[in-house]
Amino acid sequence: MGEHPDCALVRKAFDTFTRGDLNTLATMMTTDVVHHVPGSNPLSGTHKGVEDVLRLYRDWGRPDGSTKGIEPELLTADGQGHVIFGYRYTARKADGSRSFAMKGAQYITVIGGKISDIEECVEDLDAFDAYWLG
Repeated sequence: MGEHPDCALVRKAFDTFTRGDLNTLATMMTTDVVHHVPGSNPLSGTHKGVEDVLRLYRDWGRPDGSTKGIEPELLTADGQGHVIFGYRYTARKADGSRSFAMKGAQYITVIGGKISDIEECVEDLDAFDAYWLG
């Protein structure tokens, strides 16, 4: 049995994101896509629409000398438009002042072959907030 099409979409979207190809990534999302980011930091909140979600991704990847990484650990679909994407999330400020290494996951809704909603969850919300606030 091959990979479920919804998992294949999320895998392709992740690969596209890591290459920084946001134009192609935009084509994999509905125009009204929503990405929910937990916490109380500059990235937190409900980002609505392709442009707002792409702005979030640009802010996350802004070149600032820090190192950030997402290493996929789990990708599974229920066959009804829902995908769980589990990963190991790491970040370290350029000056070494703040860092974290934790598990994270996204609950992703796929409609019509496109990503329409992403609900993000991180293992240590305090460390997540502290990193982005520092």
